[in-house]
Amino acid sequence: MGANPDAYAAAVSRAEAVLSSRRETLGPLAADVHGDRGVLETLADDLAGLPVDLAIQPVANRRKRLLIADMDSTIINVECLDELADFAGVKDKVSEITERAMRGELAFEGALRERVGMLKGLGVDALQACYDQRVRLNPGAETLVRTMAAHGARCALVSGGFTFFTSRVAEAAGFHLNRANTLIERDGALTGEVGDPILGKEAKLAALREETAALGLTPADALAVGDGANDLAMIEAAGLGVAYRAKPIVAAQADAKVDHTDLTTLLYFQGFRAEEFRR
Repeated sequence: MGANPDAYAAAVSRAEAVLSSRRETLGPLAADVHGDRGVLETLADDLAGLPVDLAIQPVANRRKRLLIADMDSTIINVECLDELADFAGVKDKVSEITERAMRGELAFEGALRERVGMLKGLGVDALQACYDQRVRLNPGAETLVRTMAAHGARCALVSGGFTFFTSRVAEAAGFHLNRANTLIERDGALTGEVGDPILGKEAKLAALREETAALGLTPADALAVGDGANDLAMIEAAGLGVAYRAKPIVAAQADAKVDHTDLTTLLYFQGFRAEEFRR
């Protein structure tokens, strides 16, 4: 699936030269191409360098029953902690730590405590201002969530960020539930502390396992999507793990990547047609 129609047409032409099996159109810029895995992997190599996002997977059990998604830089456009730090005048310092943590260069828990510590004294009214002024759903996010929910999937927003933001983003996008960390406040200001236990990499994996078990499913029935190192465990455990505009450590391990298109691509990966989308 490519963002540029001309590039997509070229990709389809190359696909048809490689594959003799039927191609089924799913949307204006999306298609299913069927073939054995070896041929599809060759095709993926042929398409390298084109603005095409693809997933090679069995057709069986392709439509997932659980969506578990990271929030910051995945479902929304920003890292909320970095934007809060801007209100506190320390964005440069905080965003540098965020980048290193998301690349897996720093332990998530320690990096989170250090960054939150820099927010000590920030008025809690900055949280709402940050949400109103900075936070936007990424293209396709609401369609992804509402379409999967309408077709019977459980949708969970699981973030290493903060409940103030996940509760609002979950409602805006249509998630059934959200889990995140809690910022501690006192007398109208942040204390620079975060509630225990910290929700990080292992907690995201635990959420995937708990939600699938509660539904009588297995992780093979789940789709997990994220961009940072703290998403890697759930991405690796899910039946379909997707790296969205992800850091290299995540992109290298995920089943599929979305680098060019929007979050509706996760619906195409599951075989949904454009006319089945809910907005």
